[in-house]
Amino acid sequence: MLRIGNGYDVHKLKEGRDLILGGVKIEHTMGLDGHSDADVLVHAIMDAILGACALGDIGKLFPDNDNAYLGADSIELLKKVCAFVKEKGFEVNNIDSIVVAQNPKLAPHIETMRKNVAEAMGIDISCVSIKATTEEKLGFTGRQEGISAHAVCLLTQK
Repeated sequence: MLRIGNGYDVHKLKEGRDLILGGVKIEHTMGLDGHSDADVLVHAIMDAILGACALGDIGKLFPDNDNAYLGADSIELLKKVCAFVKEKGFEVNNIDSIVVAQNPKLAPHIETMRKNVAEAMGIDISCVSIKATTEEKLGFTGRQEGISAHAVCLLTQK
C-alpha cells in the first residue's frame, strides 16, 4: 500500500544563530531561531514522513519543551524518525521538497543537502528532491523575516 505525507515548517531568522538547511551550515548574516538547530527543510521532511504514517508530527516525538532536544541536530532526528517508521512497517520511497528563502542563494548547497538527507534516511540520493525558490520579495520570506520549507513523502506500507 502506498501512502503520501505532507510536511511544512517555518522558522524566524535571527542574528547570532547558524543557518542550517538540509544538514548544511550556510554562511549568512542570520540563522533560524528554534529549540533545535531549526533546520526547516529537515523538519518539513520529518513531518511529511510522519504524516504519511499517521504518526503525528515532530513535536509529538521531539517536544520543544524537552531540553534533551535543545540545540539538537535535525539530521540525527531524521535518522530516528526513519528508524521509528521502519519499525512500524513503513519504507520511504521518495521525498520531494522545496525551501522558500529570499536569501542566501541555496543552489550551491542543494546537492550536499540531498546527500545528507538521503544518507540519514538510508535511501538513494536519486529518491531525494530538494529545490529552492524565493517569493519575489513578497511575504515574510521575501522580507527576510524567516524561511519556510514544504515536503511531500511517498512511502510503502508493508
